[in-house]
Amino acid sequence: MRGRPQVDRLSPDDLMSLVGDTSAAPIQVGAVLILDDGATLDPAAVRSALEQRLPAVPRLRRRLALVPLGCGRPLWVDHPAFDLDEHFSVRPAAGPVTRQELLDVAAELVATPLPPDRPLWSATFVPEVEPGRAALVVVLHHVLADGVAGLALLGDLLDVGAAPADPSFPRREPAPAYLVLDALMSRLGSLRRLPATLLRLATAVVEVGSALGSTAERSSLNRPTGPSRCLRTVSTDLREMRTVAHRYGATVNDVLLTVTAGALGDLLAGRGEQLDRLVVSVPFSSRPRSSVGGLGNHSGVVPVVLPTLGSFRVRLASVAASTRVAKRRQRGASTAVLGPAFRVLDRLGVYKYFVEHQRLIHTFISNVRGPEQALQLLGCPLIELIPLSRTYGNVTVAFTALSYHGRLVITINADPETCPDVDRLCQALIAQLEALHVCSPQLTSTSPGTPGAP
Repeated sequence: MRGRPQVDRLSPDDLMSLVGDTSAAPIQVGAVLILDDGATLDPAAVRSALEQRLPAVPRLRRRLALVPLGCGRPLWVDHPAFDLDEHFSVRPAAGPVTRQELLDVAAELVATPLPPDRPLWSATFVPEVEPGRAALVVVLHHVLADGVAGLALLGDLLDVGAAPADPSFPRREPAPAYLVLDALMSRLGSLRRLPATLLRLATAVVEVGSALGSTAERSSLNRPTGPSRCLRTVSTDLREMRTVAHRYGATVNDVLLTVTAGALGDLLAGRGEQLDRLVVSVPFSSRPRSSVGGLGNHSGVVPVVLPTLGSFRVRLASVAASTRVAKRRQRGASTAVLGPAFRVLDRLGVYKYFVEHQRLIHTFISNVRGPEQALQLLGCPLIELIPLSRTYGNVTVAFTALSYHGRLVITINADPETCPDVDRLCQALIAQLEALHVCSPQLTSTSPGTPGAP
């Protein structure tokens, strides 16, 4: 051990992600990076490239450490036994895998718990993906980074050249007395921030109060889920989506929420159910900008009521009005109430029961703005970036959208046992987009019988 001890604590938002990891499927996120001409890459070269970039993202070599009572929140500490081979692996196959087979691998990886005694991430290289491509599947525990921070992390890993070495790695862990002092100073700092904290709490009460007043109507969308997950993706042109949004005075996110709610309404109708509205949990980031120096979680969730019936124009106007109200509030405020409440439920041993029987929301829909410029790894262009999300508790299907280099990829994450008709949902989402004329010939669907990406 060398170097001065460093106190890198979990934030209150991070704790909420940690407490929530009690369901059958872990709260993990990530991305599938599809590389053009990647079949020519040597897996050893990919490993070496990642190893050279690791010093640029210090938390990738840190593990989560609990602390004694009175020493404050848990913290990240350098893992002296860090070994990249425990995080990087190669998934060979008898021949090139199809796109859906690649997503099946990603679904398996994101649903497999990461070992808690080491840094909470993994990177799996798939050397042959049809046609002539390769893929890198990166999985992170949500406590490590939210969607925005995760993109900053990926961007730094894909940067060109070796990062400067960190001669102080590994730093020794802080002594308990040092942690007690640090926790005391942090609490004194909290007193100085009390007015801002009270404002955030008041905003949170309003947000959570609106959630409690919008109970999700009973439906087949809410059933206790198991550990398995399946993935489907739909991709569309971002510029065309933006054109549609601006035509109606809305945002791309408003259009995404509207078409997703419409697709879910069609799915429920096919099941013999009719809901005229859905209550959806939508994350709003409170992070001013993304950087690897600010990993962790800086976001809150806002419940939004989405109509499923009526014309697209009427539904979009309703959604846009709801999101405008949410954006005027302090972003990320909801965790000021939800975080402590979830921790209390966890200590009482009833959090798992709560999330498996909650009636606050029907699903999760998140949208992350990714890089506008094209990225590459070892000279191979990154042609597609597929987001990996999580669904847990009694939420049987969730959606994550990610924009990258002019495209918007929507990933459907479903429990195959409680949402066996996920392919019907995928086709319903495609139909919603086609009705807006935003589906270009490059539309990508991974439901069986539909061609994959070109």
